[in-house]
Amino acid sequence: MGKKVLITGICGFVGSTLAKSWLDAEAGLEICGIDNFIRQGSENNRVELQKLGIKLFHGDIRTASDFESLPPVDWVIDAAANPSVLAGIDGQTSSRQLVEHNLFGTVNILEYCKRCNAGFILISTSRVHSISALSEIKVEPYDKAFRLIQGQDFPVGLTNAGISESFSTAPPISLYGSTKLASEALALEYGETFGFPVWINRCGVLAGAGQFGRPDQGIFAFWINSWLRQKPLRYIGFGGKGHQVRDALHPRDLIPLLRKQTTPGASAPARVVNIGGGEENAMSLAELSSWCRSRYGERFLGCDPELRRFDIPWLIMDSTVAGDIWGWRPETCIEDILDEIAVHAENHPDWLELSGCI
Repeated sequence: MGKKVLITGICGFVGSTLAKSWLDAEAGLEICGIDNFIRQGSENNRVELQKLGIKLFHGDIRTASDFESLPPVDWVIDAAANPSVLAGIDGQTSSRQLVEHNLFGTVNILEYCKRCNAGFILISTSRVHSISALSEIKVEPYDKAFRLIQGQDFPVGLTNAGISESFSTAPPISLYGSTKLASEALALEYGETFGFPVWINRCGVLAGAGQFGRPDQGIFAFWINSWLRQKPLRYIGFGGKGHQVRDALHPRDLIPLLRKQTTPGASAPARVVNIGGGEENAMSLAELSSWCRSRYGERFLGCDPELRRFDIPWLIMDSTVAGDIWGWRPETCIEDILDEIAVHAENHPDWLELSGCI
């Protein structure tokens, strides 16, 4: 009999992508999911998932009683979160709502795992790392992007390959980052105390077709859709040049790792691993603009040199540990990710409206 998996936030971009990709990859897998559908656009994924035979439960992870109707499963993949580093301070959500979603919701999930002895996998984030430490990394502009200045004294956890798991997580890390870091600690404690397996996958920027295009949560999708529609775009901070760099990862590339982590008896020397696109899949906003320009033509870009709170110039994930332990590496190159987003944007002219941007 195949394993049974519950995905929280299943109708979001990450949750729905994991569900569809995992069903394609593993015969006999049974998936169900829970979603509260408060994220604009998430309702669009409901019908497609149901056609695949996935049972959906309309519930809220913040409400403990909503777990009472869920069937027992073997594993829970937690993809439910408010994923914005600006959450709680942007005027769209309150700080209490953020904590309720990202931390108290995790507690309810862990209690459910304890009750049915299910393993737990947290889809965490690179933004658990110290903003002060990240801001102190010395970078220089090269062509259209920031790069590390060689010869500097690298802090613990930083190499030319990027940020490793040992990089500082000292505050400030944003309210969002702190709720995810606290969730990591709670998950590991629950697993150790109550005897169920726990894995923490710290992901870089997740991107792909069908992602809701918002500047704070889906920058690649937002930029491409906005460029195509001639909607306002501007570089913010760092001199207004768009040199800031992040790496991109397609959520479906998590599936080989999740399959190994959910294998009965799976063990590893590290419970927390970085999962990112890495240096090969890294790109600055200016480089993304060049890609858009070559596909859709020239357009005006505004600039605002003023730095926003929590913005950082450079963050690339070093996934060496995941490669050494699990044999994992990203499979989808950034060019394919961008092309996939562009094709989706071309076929969905109202995507920014559905994403709640307009």
